[in-house]
Amino acid sequence: MAGRVAGKVALITGAASGLGAESARRLAREGASLVLTDMAAEAGAAVAAEIGSQALFIAHDVTDEAGWAEVVRTARERFGRIDVLVNSAGVASEGGPLLEISFESWRRILSINLDGTFLGMRAVAPSMVETGGGSIINLSSILGKVGLPGAPAYCASKGGVLMLTKSTALELAPLGVRVNSVHPGFIETPMVANVLHAAENGNEMRDMLISRHAMGRLGVPREIADGIVFLASDESSFMTGAELVIDGGYTAI
Repeated sequence: MAGRVAGKVALITGAASGLGAESARRLAREGASLVLTDMAAEAGAAVAAEIGSQALFIAHDVTDEAGWAEVVRTARERFGRIDVLVNSAGVASEGGPLLEISFESWRRILSINLDGTFLGMRAVAPSMVETGGGSIINLSSILGKVGLPGAPAYCASKGGVLMLTKSTALELAPLGVRVNSVHPGFIETPMVANVLHAAENGNEMRDMLISRHAMGRLGVPREIADGIVFLASDESSFMTGAELVIDGGYTAI
């Protein structure tokens, strides 16, 4: 039986770990060919090797505009097209209230989470239009919809991804390109684990986060990757500018 994205080519940023890596595995199992990018070259290459010959890894900084052009060129040379873009690369907030966070830290978080998404869409969309359309999937967060004290830059960046997605969806819909955002709750990923480990009260913070999810637990990467497969597939062909919230009830409380 053909997979749900058989014949499609997906470009996934932040693919060396966490949600990016799990999305790559899920898309591969459903038949996609993959271009994986990340700054963590060794880990990213390992994910590509695990998937096999249908995956290509490219070391890539999503804030580098020239680097985006090279990634698109290499992907087209290898696979001929790009049908799906998953803007998964991102960093967590370094913490601290608005009056204490440095401007340097603010700019770093915004540059990766928001500027990287902007650059990715701008680089890949023309290729999608040229080859008949595609699906762009931007990783936002529940913290792009609701606030969290001590994370002003992260919330701003993910809120920006939400509205950037909606604006771009309206622009690209007539050209055959769909653009949607995914809003995970707190997920069992290295990013979340690192934040909890760095906190003085990590165990208490974890318990607090779990209590904020109506389902009484954190999510696992597969649950987000399944949503990404749906948005990448033709099953979501009438969706654009939408917010796919996968948060265990966090934003319902």
